[in-house]
Amino acid sequence: MTTAGTYSPAPGAAPLPRMIAAQAALETKMLLRNGEQLLLTVVIPTLLLVLFSSVDIVDTGEGEAVDFLAPGILALAVMSTAFTGQAIATGFERRYGVLKRLASSPLPRWGLMTAKTLSVLVTEVLQVALLTVIAFALGWSPHGNPFAVLLLLVLGTGAFSGLGLLMAGTLRAEATLAAANLVFLLLLVGGGVVVPLEKFPPAAQDVLGLLPISALSGGLRDVLQHGAGMPWGDLGVLTVWAVAGLAAAGRFFRWE
Repeated sequence: MTTAGTYSPAPGAAPLPRMIAAQAALETKMLLRNGEQLLLTVVIPTLLLVLFSSVDIVDTGEGEAVDFLAPGILALAVMSTAFTGQAIATGFERRYGVLKRLASSPLPRWGLMTAKTLSVLVTEVLQVALLTVIAFALGWSPHGNPFAVLLLLVLGTGAFSGLGLLMAGTLRAEATLAAANLVFLLLLVGGGVVVPLEKFPPAAQDVLGLLPISALSGGLRDVLQHGAGMPWGDLGVLTVWAVAGLAAAGRFFRWE
């Protein structure tokens, strides 16, 4: 005999890890379905890697061009996803009231930001895998400590995520769109991605070397191209940017 209440609903929020995982999966699907995001995260880095590795446009020094370019393009991929793509997407979600509605759900605000970060990491794994396969096809010969590479990528993600969320949470969506794309182009040219920092005047090198993209691309290049150990200087720069950016985003982010 069926007892009363067997088929009664059990309302309530799902366990927090399940909510974060579901939101992260949704964020990842939306990112991968967005044509503009795919252009930033996949198409542009791939085209730059293939073009500059195949055509002698920039003097990358001794050795194969792909050995210099591949670490810089990996850094660019991290920036395009963690900073540019996340800033634009989050900025428009804030404008259209999506963040405000999500903030009123059982998923806490920090859980939403955690889900966005997981989505960024999943996308970066796919980017790195794709770019690595293409680089190997172009003749790339990486060296160095894989743990150092992983640490650089994680700290770089933290640095760019903090800056992207800070921009998205403080500027209007249209301003975020313009500023994020402008910063992307400026750092592409002046961040040691495809043009060596040695090509710039000495005074400019000192300033550009403190940028997160320069630290990430330079650190990856030291490890993967030159077989260095832990690039402590670059790791220190990325740590400072990550801590400062995430702290500022947490302090000044506006949900409406």
